Amino acid sequence: MSENGIRYDERVAVVTGGGRGLGRAYALLLASRGAKVVVNDLGGDLTGAGADDGPAHDVVREIRAAGGDAVANTDSVSTPEGGRAIISSAHDRYGRIDILIHNAGNVRRAALRDISYADFDAVVDVHLRGAFHVVRPAFPTMCDAGYGRIVLTSSIGGLYGNHDVVNYAVAKAGVIGLSNVAAIEGAAHGVKSNVIVPAAVTRMAEGIDTSAYPPMGPELVAPTVGWLAHESCSVTGEMFVALAGRVARAAIAESPGVYRPEWTIDEVGEQLAGIRDLSQPVVFDVVPDGHTDHIRYSFAKATERGALHG
Repeated sequence: MSENGIRYDERVAVVTGGGRGLGRAYALLLASRGAKVVVNDLGGDLTGAGADDGPAHDVVREIRAAGGDAVANTDSVSTPEGGRAIISSAHDRYGRIDILIHNAGNVRRAALRDISYADFDAVVDVHLRGAFHVVRPAFPTMCDAGYGRIVLTSSIGGLYGNHDVVNYAVAKAGVIGLSNVAAIEGAAHGVKSNVIVPAAVTRMAEGIDTSAYPPMGPELVAPTVGWLAHESCSVTGEMFVALAGRVARAAIAESPGVYRPEWTIDEVGEQLAGIRDLSQPVVFDVVPDGHTDHIRYSFAKATERGALHG
């Protein structure tokens, strides 16, 4: 196992969807740096159907063969019971949980006009409810211990949408809200929560022509997740993009906006250029209190205009 650079000695990590693709890369990286890893993977197909305990156990064998410490878990994140069982695996085997990386996912493509309720729920159950199902039991124990690192997985589709994946886009957008609340409520307890927005050529890209893509292996994403999962991580409530070697921060931005003491429908249209002008974007950090900062900013605009015309 590697002895150089950042280490996770004595830290216990849970990686959902850790049997293949990105999750496997995360589990192997953390284990190579000393983490004890619960490798969770139901082993279903791309749609989430079926089960196979092979992927999780294969990664555990790979970690152990390299001198690391890991245990397999094949419960499903899609139910509260499954989520509790996954976190219990960490406590039962290692007595704690320090790092939670929710990476499990599935895909059921359909246009918005055609998608079935069953396919919508099946994807939301894994990506969004699945995130809650593991965060909910892990978060209190992290807070009580005074330490934790949570990394939840969003997507370019969650930020910007995409064709034929309304279920996936909704789930990945919702994960951002969950991470933000965990960041806010965990701040006083040493618990940090951030979002990774990854892109890699894995089985999730099945059916997409990737022949013209630059190198996009999971190993280009894993270091960013590794930093977010480490005690040296200095940020919380943020989103990081990792795509084809590019690492960037993503953020929700607002225009400064236009203030008027009263509005008509016509005036909204007339002022639209100013309303939409993002040349000087305003960003409110989630922690310590972006919610209140947002309200104060808007209130200040009203106060300023009132003073000018007082």
